[in-house]
Amino acid sequence: MTAPAPPLSREFVAALDWWRAVGVDIDFVDDVTDWLAKPEVEAAPDSGAEAKRPQKSDGTSPKTDAGDLQKTLGPKGDLLGEDAPSDLVAFQEWWLNAPGLDPIGPRGRVPPRGDVGAKLMVLVLAPEDGDKEQLLSGPQGRLLGNMLAAMGFSSEEVYFASALTRPTPMADTAAMAHAGMAEVLALHIKLAAPEQVLALGSNIPPLLGHAAAQDAPRSEKNNHTSASDNNPSEPLTKLLVSESLESLMASPRLKARFWRRWIEWSANR
Repeated sequence: MTAPAPPLSREFVAALDWWRAVGVDIDFVDDVTDWLAKPEVEAAPDSGAEAKRPQKSDGTSPKTDAGDLQKTLGPKGDLLGEDAPSDLVAFQEWWLNAPGLDPIGPRGRVPPRGDVGAKLMVLVLAPEDGDKEQLLSGPQGRLLGNMLAAMGFSSEEVYFASALTRPTPMADTAAMAHAGMAEVLALHIKLAAPEQVLALGSNIPPLLGHAAAQDAPRSEKNNHTSASDNNPSEPLTKLLVSESLESLMASPRLKARFWRRWIEWSANR
């Protein structure tokens, strides 16, 4: 005979225990509701939207395009050059020694860790303060370890990487992407060949080829451009972008939002 199904109350208690184990013990919603606010009057489609646009002296609206971006940031950089690494071991060595990846130079860079073809690549913007020999060796790394255990991953199944070589406060990721770090990151992901990527940092998207946004974006697939071609290749991995580990440590609300996103995203893998 088959064992009787556990009572619903027991399943409910088990679910609450799981949420507490991953650090979420308060329920939140993403949006604030103002119950006393008066309903907004819907504006007509042509209610002066055109008039609010900045105008040039001839009365036409200026355009913002790639040419304007290039004028602002200068010519697009090429950090890979003609001798780009062709495998992950070569890339990891190049990451530690190549000049030009950051203003300080090779000294003190923190290496990625893991093997080719990992089930999950965890990507952070930069190493944790205090990291030397190992990436994410401090409090953020301990939080990540607990998160990965709750997700069902062992450390051997994960590739740990950063988009930048060292801690970089107030990083201008759009400028860094234009300088060539976007192509470096695309090559890193391509050579690591993970099954999926979890990017933790709301300012990482410019380095992944996406526009920055206040709300961390989610994407089912990530397109990468090879080092020798300017055309996007076939999608290599599935990608989820969320808040940084530092933000998750500081806010239970963001922890709850991350877990909702992860459960929804992983259910569709």
